[in-house]
Amino acid sequence: MRIRLTTVLNCPKERAWQAVQTTRLLEYIAAPLVRFDPLQPSRLPETWVEGSYQVRMKIFGWFSFGKHWIVISKPQAENGPYHIRDNGYGDHIKKWDHWINIQDALDEKTLYTDQVDIEAGLLTPVVWLFSQVFYRYRQRRWRELVKNNFQYRR
Repeated sequence: MRIRLTTVLNCPKERAWQAVQTTRLLEYIAAPLVRFDPLQPSRLPETWVEGSYQVRMKIFGWFSFGKHWIVISKPQAENGPYHIRDNGYGDHIKKWDHWINIQDALDEKTLYTDQVDIEAGLLTPVVWLFSQVFYRYRQRRWRELVKNNFQYRR
């Protein structure tokens, strides 16, 4: 099943690209719905680099949804939009192929898109439904963060 959601961020695409590459942004926009506790390595990098990171996903900060691999790549087309991909998987989710697309919009704004392909066996509809809520929430947190000039508040 696929989710595709787009929002407009009131900032230049370079600023959004700088932020999206940080684990701080992920932790901020996911909280408190999902928390990622690092397992391998024992600490997530400040800035995502291509590679694999094993985490324990916690829903609402306490309900463990098992171990999950975040598999980061940054495929880029010359002079095109920015992309970051998490081609992850885990104990309950066999495929979590999440693409973030960041491109110019009008008037120094950014068009930000989350696209996720999900396969979780019998849990797929439940995971897809939760993900709909989660990604809408993430994008709302993104817009608030930009509105507050990237001041990370809890």
